[in-house]
This record gives sequence, structure tokens and C-alpha cells, in this order.
Amino acid sequence: MDIFNAFKGSENIVIGTIFIALISLAGNWRLFVKCGQPGWAVFVPGYNVIVAMRIIGRPDKHALLFLLPGFNLYFFFRTILELANTFGKSSTLDYALACVFNVFYILNLGLSEEEEYAGPVYGNLAEPAEGASHDMAVAA
Repeated sequence: MDIFNAFKGSENIVIGTIFIALISLAGNWRLFVKCGQPGWAVFVPGYNVIVAMRIIGRPDKHALLFLLPGFNLYFFFRTILELANTFGKSSTLDYALACVFNVFYILNLGLSEEEEYAGPVYGNLAEPAEGASHDMAVAA
């Protein structure tokens, strides 16, 4: 194969990379389906980011924020944490695991039968608790 010749003897690296990519795509496919989105969207560059924004409840146009140099790194971690929140994960340990092992954490969310999608969280995190008056929420 020509792809193997391009790497001159590093066939194992290419095969390993392809294997990890396939596992990652399968996990993301399952995550999208679990969240009520089309699984095929994983394979469409750009559109998969828009679908991810829909999963966490952000407007589609927020996908463009990944194109801003510097801010995209912050926004990446922000969306990973919001994705964890959509599955009810909000502890400090969950946040640390999501940031450090983000690929494996997303695979766990997608492939685990125990994890259930709780719904979008963007905008819901800043809402006042039930029973709190509107004036108190504005003052805070």
C-alpha cells in the first residue's frame, strides 16, 4: 500500500492510528445516537461540531468559535465540560477526567450502557433554583 511506503517502516504506527480512529468514530457515533442526533454526522467535518453544539444546547453558530486562535483551546475544554454535564457528571473528579482523558471520557459516555443523556445544559447552569425570586437571581 502506498500509505505504508510514505511512512517508511512505521506500519505499526499507521495501523494503530487507524484502529484508534475507528474506535473513536464508533464511540462518537454511539454518543450522537444516544443524544438523539444522527450517527452519520460523525463523518462530516464541520457538521459534527454543529451537532455537538446541539447536544450541549448551544446555538449552531457557536461552532465557529473553534476557528478563533487561542480562544478555541478554552472553548474546547468548555464544551467538554458541558458535554459531561449533559450526562449528569458535575463533580470535580469528572471535570478533571474529562479534561485530562477527554477522548477516553467521551468514549466512556458513548459506549457505556449506564450513562444516560440528561439533555442540553447550555443556559441552564445560570438559571436560578426553583423557589428563588427573580430579583434575587438578578442581584446575583
